[in-house]
Amino acid sequence: MKRKLDLRTGIPVWQAYRMPGVATKPLMRDVKADVLVVGMGISGAMMAETLAADGMSVIAIDRRGPVKGSTAATTALVQFEIDQPLSLLIGKIGKDRAERAWRRSRLALFNLKARIAELAIPCGPVERNSLYLAGNVLDPGRLREEGERRRSVGLQSLYLPRAALKERFGIDRKAALLSAGNLALDPRKLAAGLFHAAAQKGARFYAPIEATEFAATNGKISVATRNGPTITAGAVVLATGYELTDIVPAGKHQVISTWAIATKPQPRALWPEETFIWEASDPYLYMRSTGDGRVICGGEDEEFTDEDRRDALIGEKSQRIAEKLGRLFPTLDTKPQFAWTGSFGTTSSGLPIIGHLPRHPGIFAVMGYGGNGITFSQIASEIRSALAGRPDRDADLFAFAK
Repeated sequence: MKRKLDLRTGIPVWQAYRMPGVATKPLMRDVKADVLVVGMGISGAMMAETLAADGMSVIAIDRRGPVKGSTAATTALVQFEIDQPLSLLIGKIGKDRAERAWRRSRLALFNLKARIAELAIPCGPVERNSLYLAGNVLDPGRLREEGERRRSVGLQSLYLPRAALKERFGIDRKAALLSAGNLALDPRKLAAGLFHAAAQKGARFYAPIEATEFAATNGKISVATRNGPTITAGAVVLATGYELTDIVPAGKHQVISTWAIATKPQPRALWPEETFIWEASDPYLYMRSTGDGRVICGGEDEEFTDEDRRDALIGEKSQRIAEKLGRLFPTLDTKPQFAWTGSFGTTSSGLPIIGHLPRHPGIFAVMGYGGNGITFSQIASEIRSALAGRPDRDADLFAFAK
């Protein structure tokens, strides 16, 4: 049984663009598979496609339906840059582990680009540089140190002082780090494309279906569902995003609310190079453009309290985000054409939790993605090798605490 949340409210910008449908069936009888994936958002899509490509029989279920939860609310700044700066992450988990986490995130971006190209998924992928602006977490001096840390482990970034930042990008801030190789895309189209690829490899999709109980018997997992039939699998992957099942320890996991807006298309008013922009601040503002010239901008994050309070703030938060965007780019029309809010999970380290559930053999969970949902979903799909008994060299970075 899941801890149910209303994951998003308002109208996300992605509803302006048509998404290919993902065919599902009602579950009318008991079924079996090598792996059951619970959750049909971007995480579930990546897991289903990868496991099916490994030759496993895969079933995926969702209590709402494909891509109807948090995936539609993401702003899809697909970055290798982790929310937790490398220089600060070292202080939290140690130098070796922090550097490995950042390098693995970078590798995941390369692998995701290759995966999209190999599967020919029409999700509008475009490479983007990113600008990380100095703020209340990293001032210019500490931002320069952050860049040096990154370069020391092979993650190139260029420090831009105020004059260079203003000359190149028209942004009047104290300093920024410029990094290359991130990715802008349509998250719903990416998820749908992955599900289509999984289906071609034999994956089966059932929705709306809610898993209510998990029981291990004779090396198999028996999963009861609310409408009656049972699913039996050799392994279960819980890819339920921010709605944790009751058997998943919440531990260091925290739910955060965020708000976002999208403007009308205005391609001629966009900033040079259309870089991703985000801040070394808490909370931070983040923004990107779309293929047709809209500006997506989000932030104003707060700890999640309840859906009603979060939703009631859409108007106020949207106005505040638009004002901040206008101060950064005075020539933009920042009036929101779309405004929405959603919830996401994060952890104290800023790293996701990916791995086998303690005391639940055969059940694998992914959670706590923070602002790097799509990148960390890619990492989770790579660490799926643990389901086949093959070790992953970085699995220890993300495993549940023992």
